[in-house]
Amino acid sequence: MSHDLTSSSPAVLRMSTLFVRTLREDPVDAEVASHKLLVRAGYIRRAAPGIYTWLPLGLRVLAKVEAVVREEMQAAGAQEVHFPALLPREPYEATGRWTEYGPGLFRLKDRKEADYLLAPTHEEMFTLLVKDLYSSYKDLPLTLFQIQTKYRDEARPRAGLIRGREFIMKDAYSFDVDDAGLDASYAAQRAAYQRIFERLGLEYVIVAATSGAMGGSRSEEFLTPTPIGEDTFVRSAGGYAANVEAVVTPVPDAVPYDDAPPAHVEDTPDTPTIESLVAVANERFPRPDRAWTAADTLKNVVLAATHPDGRREVLVVGLPGDREVDLKRLGASLEPAEVEPAGDGDFAAHPELVKGYIGPGALGPQGAQVTVGAGPDASTVSAVRYLLDPRVVEGTRWITGANQPGRHVFDLVAGRDFAADGTIEAAEVRAGDEAPDGSGPLELARGIEIGHIFQLGRKYAQALGLTVLDQNGKQVVVTMGSYGVGVTRVMASLAEANHDEKGLAWPAHVAPAHVHVVATGKSQDVFDAADTIASGLAARGIEVLYDDRPKVSPGVKFADAELIGVPVVVVVGRGLADGVVDVRGRAGDDAEQVPVADVVERVAERVAALL
Repeated sequence: MSHDLTSSSPAVLRMSTLFVRTLREDPVDAEVASHKLLVRAGYIRRAAPGIYTWLPLGLRVLAKVEAVVREEMQAAGAQEVHFPALLPREPYEATGRWTEYGPGLFRLKDRKEADYLLAPTHEEMFTLLVKDLYSSYKDLPLTLFQIQTKYRDEARPRAGLIRGREFIMKDAYSFDVDDAGLDASYAAQRAAYQRIFERLGLEYVIVAATSGAMGGSRSEEFLTPTPIGEDTFVRSAGGYAANVEAVVTPVPDAVPYDDAPPAHVEDTPDTPTIESLVAVANERFPRPDRAWTAADTLKNVVLAATHPDGRREVLVVGLPGDREVDLKRLGASLEPAEVEPAGDGDFAAHPELVKGYIGPGALGPQGAQVTVGAGPDASTVSAVRYLLDPRVVEGTRWITGANQPGRHVFDLVAGRDFAADGTIEAAEVRAGDEAPDGSGPLELARGIEIGHIFQLGRKYAQALGLTVLDQNGKQVVVTMGSYGVGVTRVMASLAEANHDEKGLAWPAHVAPAHVHVVATGKSQDVFDAADTIASGLAARGIEVLYDDRPKVSPGVKFADAELIGVPVVVVVGRGLADGVVDVRGRAGDDAEQVPVADVVERVAERVAALL
């Protein structure tokens, strides 16, 4: 996209009157560079945990990020709307999310005791708006979007704008008559997202993802790689990429077990850990072919899932002993329930679970059973649900707990000696694991989620009655897509990717100004020249931040310029006596002395090149 620097004359921002205060020390609650620098450079201020006040410099950057998002959404055919953040309970009750969202939802009552919420997302409202206005296939396809403040009661807000309780998001929704239409809308939005992040200069990786509480089928995340990212993702040399929660374990073939000896219980005193069990097994029950390893043991991890209705369920995940349970992967498999390690109360409620020696004999189909429901709807289920890692296939042999202190079972064969209530993706994914599509070993990396696109399908339209008449006059349920960009996360990600030890270093297209003019010294001639340069640049449509503070030392002004991070710096000072000023990039490695008469033209050329 071309950039016309002469189409308008923006006002010069003057540091003497700008509402900004830079800080020399990092805020005590800041963990990552973007958080530290956005606060120190006067872009945001903390109002409460996970909630920030936006200052003028911050709003300028945010507006530029929003402008890129808005332009590309409109170019992709989406139309902008705007919903309230305060919403009634009823639509969320209809879709089940009033309950399913759990404690992450901000709920409140008005003076008439009616229930409301602060919206975390707006699927229901978009759906009802289209239902209210459209009724025919002729009205579709349709894509609507908004850029709006959202609220989620994060248990642990962190990293400044990266995980907050109030944040700005662009959310878009497509509405189509059929699945082919949804595929086309999804492809258009996916391409728009690629253009957005390319224009913003953010490195990104598109990875397969889970849909979570949003529901739906196809789901992809846009992640920007960074060591401080909360999300772990994997990729292979052959092109596979997925969020770690979405990785599907390749299932091994079943193993013949005709020659397997009967399972036998052995005394294994003082072996509550996998390491101690392996040591005793090798000492007392050595194998003739090789040593026992942790991979020969079946670890049974006791967990507790709290469901949205408040019901707490104790369950056990069985997995090879050389793997750990990844709570994020487990949580994704059990959404919308929230999962944590079982506590003392959970063990007290299930005395059959012998800590350190838990085995399949007390779990799942072979354990205690309970009746759920009554009458014809009654069913029998496991008292402790038992879910296995997909690697635990029929015929595999294990050492595992015998449900007695100090005792383990050897040669316990899956499928012959025990069964489970199902399988679950809960084990950690490790570097070197085979990609699910066979495209090679996986490597692990971390990233910040900056966008997420889903094929929602008919979940929300069905729940809220969004139908249209098709070409044959038949009522059909509309199919939907959902597309989100974390606008404030994008800004934090840009700060994370564009800084050094001295401060921020914004790309020109999102910086709060294009040029930072710094007047140094006490001579009025310096300030007059700097003022003329700043005004001349502004007349050319260039955004200028001018440090015109009269009684501030050059050292402080330079430190502020480095901290604030405007891409081009013009220093008017000592060289003025020789008819030149210094022009440099934010990093300072491309400095040049430019005659005063040429400086506006030269700086305009530099800015145009950057844009």
